[in-house]
Parts: sequence; C-alpha cells; structure tokens
Amino acid sequence: MPDKMKWILENIKTLSPHEKATLAHCLISSLDDANEEHVDEAWIQIAEHRFAQLESGAVKPVSWEEIKLKLKREL
Repeated sequence: MPDKMKWILENIKTLSPHEKATLAHCLISSLDDANEEHVDEAWIQIAEHRFAQLESGAVKPVSWEEIKLKLKREL
C-alpha cells in the first residue's frame, strides 16, 4: 500500500463526520468519467422518486440508528 494511502487511513479517524463526508464526496467525484454526463440527472431522478415515495407514505423512513442496530445484529 502506498505511503500516502497509509497516511490517509491512519489519520481519517481524526476527521469530523462532516470532513469525512466531504472527503468521501471528493473521492467519489474524482472517479467520475467525462463520458458519463447523464449520471447526475439520473441520480436527481432517483432522489426525487424516493422523496416522493416518502412524502406519499409508500415507504417508511428508517433512522441511521435503526440501520446500525440491524447491521450489528447481522454481523
């Protein structure tokens, strides 16, 4: 593993949740290919559809705490 990557992995725990989210966004964005120009529009459509499902009551929201508990039980 390259030294830069080791340094990042060793120091990531010192970041705030907001800083971690920003870092994750930047890393994912850096993977974007210029040939995938319609990806953002597709994500917007998915987000809008899911929001409409929540608003209409078609699906029930799940809290992050519930998700973490479920994952702990499954692992």
